Amino acid sequence: MRELVRTTDPVLISWLEAALRAEGIEPLVLDLHMSVLEGSVALLPRRVMVTEEDFAAARLILSEADGACDDG
Repeated sequence: MRELVRTTDPVLISWLEAALRAEGIEPLVLDLHMSVLEGSVALLPRRVMVTEEDFAAARLILSEADGACDDG
C-alpha cells in the first residue's frame, strides 16, 4: 500500500473514495477513527492508501480533480 493523500478534510476523503471506486480502485482510509482520541477537532490527518499497482492511476484522478478546482 502507498499513501495517496494525507488530510484532515472529511469531504475530500469522501469524494476521493467515491472517485477512486468509480474507476475500480479500492482505497483504504487509515486513522479514520482517531477522532476518538483527539476529541473530534480534526487535528490528526487521515491517510488514503492505494495499492502500488493503482498508485499512478489514483494520482491522475487526484491531480485532475485538483486542476478542475483551480479552474473555477
